[in-house]
Amino acid sequence: MTGSDGDMELYDLDVVVDRIEGRSVCGMHVGDRFTVTGSNELRIPGEGHFCLYALSAALPLIPAKQRALPPGDWLERDSEVACPDPDERLVMRIVRTGTTRMNSADLT
Repeated sequence: MTGSDGDMELYDLDVVVDRIEGRSVCGMHVGDRFTVTGSNELRIPGEGHFCLYALSAALPLIPAKQRALPPGDWLERDSEVACPDPDERLVMRIVRTGTTRMNSADLT
């Protein structure tokens, strides 16, 4: 956990290519990833890239996966999301890696 101040806590996330069940047209490989920290920071390690369409499939789930959810919530149990390209069948896994405390008053 970073920082001790703040009235809210968000999970830091890694979105990792878990498997490719088709052919990788966009040049992605198993293990490719991006990280999400704080309320709005997305980083791609090194000189890599991440497919825009795979990214767009994962983005709607990010805000929910950053928050603590009730144990029965399906998003608490499920962590996989698929790229919409039917030829690739690229499957990503969303992994909680840590937490960041933030002040909600500092956000819009």
